[in-house]
Order: sequence, then structure tokens, then C-alpha cells
Amino acid sequence: MSLPGSLTSNAKLPDPFKKLNGTRITTKSDWICRREEIKQLAERYVYGTKPAKPATVSGTVSRTSITVNVSDNGKSTSFSASVSLPSGNGPFPAVVVFAGLGADTSTIQGAGVAVINYNPLTVGAEGTPRTNKQGAFYSLYGSNSSTGLLMAWAWGVSRIIDVIQQSGGSILKADAMGVTGCSRYGKGAFVTGAFDERIALTMPIESGSGGAPIFRGIPGESGSQPLSSAYSEQPWLGDAFNSFTGNPNTLPVDTHEMVAMVAPRGLFMMENPHIDWLAAKSGSVAALGGAEVYKALGAGENISYWSDIQDGTHCAVRPEWKTPLQQNLQKFLLKTGNAAGVIRISSSKAGNLADWRDWTTPTLTDGTPTSAPPTSNPPTSAPPTSAPPTSAPPTSNPPTSNPPTSPPPAGACTATYRTVNSWQGGFQGEVTVKAGSSAINGWTVTWTLASGQGISQLWNGTLSTSGSAVTVKNVSYNGALGAGASTTFGFTGTGSASTPTPTCTSP
Repeated sequence: MSLPGSLTSNAKLPDPFKKLNGTRITTKSDWICRREEIKQLAERYVYGTKPAKPATVSGTVSRTSITVNVSDNGKSTSFSASVSLPSGNGPFPAVVVFAGLGADTSTIQGAGVAVINYNPLTVGAEGTPRTNKQGAFYSLYGSNSSTGLLMAWAWGVSRIIDVIQQSGGSILKADAMGVTGCSRYGKGAFVTGAFDERIALTMPIESGSGGAPIFRGIPGESGSQPLSSAYSEQPWLGDAFNSFTGNPNTLPVDTHEMVAMVAPRGLFMMENPHIDWLAAKSGSVAALGGAEVYKALGAGENISYWSDIQDGTHCAVRPEWKTPLQQNLQKFLLKTGNAAGVIRISSSKAGNLADWRDWTTPTLTDGTPTSAPPTSNPPTSAPPTSAPPTSAPPTSNPPTSNPPTSPPPAGACTATYRTVNSWQGGFQGEVTVKAGSSAINGWTVTWTLASGQGISQLWNGTLSTSGSAVTVKNVSYNGALGAGASTTFGFTGTGSASTPTPTCTSP
């Protein structure tokens, strides 16, 4: 693979579907090679190299701790992490929590998932100059390594997973691993999930500049931590990134593509719009851009993004995130749930993907990915341009419900509309689709927008519009309804709320 010899300036986000040779991928299996290109670009220009698995990795897994011993190129190092198990006998899925600061550990353990408390500073220490980096990673690969702390931390998590894989799986399950962290550790969790495909669920929180937010957006986002500050505060990013702190437009990669590297695996991004320093607007663009790759791979329901929160305290445990956290744990680690992802963007930090891309999302034909993704579409792309409601959308995208006790309606299906919330210049609506006296396999709902109305965001359905005519079709996970069963889709709209009369048809 030949990386570009010279870089050109591009104010738009790089096309994640365009290969280095200038052609665009056409099949889902093409993504495997395209992801590898993005990986190498990210290593060279942003984070530094993540070395391959060392020659020797050994260690132990107990009910209270994990030890890791590594040898490579004649050098050796070791580190450890503590383990907190939920009730029961196991083996358990597990979430690696960076420095005890990430998604709510009581919710994680309450769901039946173990917590691995990982101190990344033992692997890559902060407070050191770039020419004298310290920690387990640098004792192997040199104190003057050009690899930044975030990638060193990610390397450490990968070695923990190596040890769990070798342990026989009697205590922890290596095929049901998650990772989470907040603030600087959110940066680390984001990079860890992007670069290790064994991680089933990645949950970065409030990661800020150098984390999930697009590099190109940060210079124009008022109050956000400048790239030069994020680069110099700690050696988090690779040494090569210094060339781009003044002008990220020449970067041949951006963080929406690191989001895409996680696809089709589970990704739950949580951000805080109340602290300007954290660049949540640029974070929303990264999520929306990466979600386009999820969409193309047919895995759109596997990504969630949530910045619509009330409490602005940095790294707080938030009630808004509890239900989606539980749903993500159930879906990706416990394998007992199927709730679809939620895109829930705060109106105060809502980026518009259309402002940042000059590429379209292709329809990829079926290929043979190494990890076959599901086959549904994602939540819709762009966030609303008007203020979304504080209570919208629902905390989960519900699967189909059980049949009611009352007789089902006649006809193939019916659609019932309700206004969930409204505000100056916008509103949130919800439509309930209900099968008639016979089961259906697919549905289509249509209605006519009132004068001045538009739809800015829709979830749990596939939207198309023609003038004032609206058509919403099911996505793969909610099209099949038993007799009398129902499902819902929701949307945010611009203009004044009204009460349309939708109609439902089924093939």
C-alpha cells in the first residue's frame, strides 16, 4: 500500500469511500481494504504507529485482577489491571474502563458485565516531554518513539485482550469486550475501539479536541480547545500531528473516518454541549460522517450519538445515558438485545454534515466482510437546523411490540400520528404503525406536510420527500409485524406543529 507522497489542502472532510488510488469502493467487502488505508493514514499523520502483537504476551486472569507480561525485541515489560465482577458465576463480558472514569460502572455491573479498571498511565505516562516518554509501551519501543500516548494506551488494552483470550475464558469472555473513558480517557477509548476489531462496543465520553471531534471543525468552533493546545498539553497525539495543528485541512484523514473504522461494531458516543472547550459541535459532525459508513455497510443501527443532556458537569453520570447504555451492553456484549442506535444531538452544538462533505454515500453491494454486518439502514444523517426538543427522541428505538389485547384493526396496517413536543420554529412527531388482522412484512407511511413544514431528522424509518409529500418506509428491523403488532418511528421537523392524517400500506 502506497500512502500519498504529497498532501493537498481540502477544507471538506475526506471521502471515506475513496481509495488512495482515486477509485471509490463498490462492495461491502471493499471496506476491509479501505479501512486498512484509513488505519495507516491515521497512524502516520495523527496517532503514531501501533506495533503489531509482541513476540510474547503472557499473564493471568483472576476474579480480581489481570496481569500482563510482554516481551519484544529483547525487551520486557509488565502492567496489571483490577477486575470487578458482577454477581453470578460467569464467564462474563467485560468493559475496560480507563482510570475508573467512563460510562457508569454501576450500570455496567448491574447489567451483568464485568469492569476492568485500567490505569493507562502505567502504559504511557503523562507529564513527560515527547523526547522522553515513559511507561510500559515506551520501555519496549523507546522513550523517543513518535507514537503518542493515545495509541500507547490502546496498545495496552489490546494486550489485556490477548491475555483474556489465552486464559481459556472461564472468568472473562474475550469475544464480548467493551471499552470506555471520559475526557482524555475518552480520547483513549475512542482510539482503542477504532484500532482493535476485537472490541465489540466502544463508548467514548466527552473526548474533546484530539478525540472524536473532526479536526477540520475545531478551528472554527468557538471556545473549543485549539489543536495546538491539545497537541502540546500532553503527548497524546503522535509527533507527526504537529505539522497540522495550524491547518488541519491538509490532513488526508479526519476523525469521521476513525468513527468509520469502528463499523460495523457497536459505538456509543456521548458528548457534553455545555462546555465549549470539548468541541461537541465538531463531535456531532464526526458521528454523522462516520454514520454514513455504517449506513453503507448496512449497520446503521449499531451507532449511537447523544449530546442532548441537561447537566453540564464534566464526566458526570447522566440519567439520559442510562437506558441507551443498558441497551448497548445488552446488544453488543450480552447478546440479548436488539435496540437500534439513537442519534440525539443537542441544539446548542448541532453540526451540519452537509457543510463538511462534497461526497455522497454509495450503495455498496453485498460482499464478504470479515465480520458480516447486519443489513439495516442507520438513523438519518443531518441534525436538525432548528432547536430539537429537550425530551426528544425516545431513549430507545423500540423493537416491535407485543399484540394488544383489543382486536386489531381491519386492513393491512394503520398509522397514527402524535406531536411529542414543539418549540419556536420546530416540533417532534411520532407515528405508530400497527398491523391489521394479518401479519405484514414491510410497510409504507405517507402524509402531506403543512405549509412551511420540513423534516430535519428521522429515526426508525427510511425517509423520502417530494415537495410536501412525505414517504417513510420501514427499515430492516421493524418491517415484519405480527397481526395487531405495532412499531413507531419519530422525527424532528421545522415549522409549526400540525396534526396530519397519515396512511399506511403494506406490500
